[in-house]
Amino acid sequence: MTIVLRPGTPADATACGTICYEAFKAVCTAHNFPPDFPSPEVASGLLSMLLAQSTLLFGRRRGPKGGIVGSNFLDERSCIVGLGPITVDPTVAEPRHRCAPDAGCHRSLCAAAGRGRAPAAGRLHNRSLCLYTKLGFRTREAVSILQGKALGLKFRATRSGARRRPMWPVCNRICHQVHGFDRGVELRDAIDQKTASVVEHLGRITGYTTGIAFSAHSVAETNQGLMSLIGAAPEFGRPGFPAAPPAITKFLPGGLEAGLKLVFR
Repeated sequence: MTIVLRPGTPADATACGTICYEAFKAVCTAHNFPPDFPSPEVASGLLSMLLAQSTLLFGRRRGPKGGIVGSNFLDERSCIVGLGPITVDPTVAEPRHRCAPDAGCHRSLCAAAGRGRAPAAGRLHNRSLCLYTKLGFRTREAVSILQGKALGLKFRATRSGARRRPMWPVCNRICHQVHGFDRGVELRDAIDQKTASVVEHLGRITGYTTGIAFSAHSVAETNQGLMSLIGAAPEFGRPGFPAAPPAITKFLPGGLEAGLKLVFR
């Protein structure tokens, strides 16, 4: 099989979405996790949005049957590049690797994505961890994925409340204060899409979220601020939202009591 890299186009969304659905389904089935996507159509919808960002695709040439065998996405809206999702058609891998992302296609996609770019960040299944470690990535946090119905919690406006009144410069400052860099372009996109919210304490913004979802991010000065944003979220995006310690240790008991489920770590 001859592998060729090329940029993605909106016309690739359906093919890439089907591969993405099947690849994640294979990994989740192997580990008894719930599927990341309920259908190929949902995966295609997500990837059609990601195709507006920097993208790498694999094609294969086998005479007239050549076609896409995998895709990789790079979110370059921040100084820390967001990597993924990376998926390869499970039928392309050798039989013993069908549920594993360590076939040559996946390795090459990941290596090509990181070539000549700033450090990347991504969220990985345990099965991906060994491959990414071999490619030079370092593990920073072990996150837990929670999902369930929105909690619908309310907070006193004078103390802490999630309001749809994001203030871009203030939120950027908070993100830089907590993480050492801001994610201003992502925040601006969320404001335009009306998915961003802020949390206030005594009339001062202390945190914000672009959406409580796997593909979004939330930042706050305190764990209480993060819990307020989670509790007031109108919905949780599939397949759930990631939480890292120490916030998870404080939020998990109350979240489980309220009906959330720990999907995987």
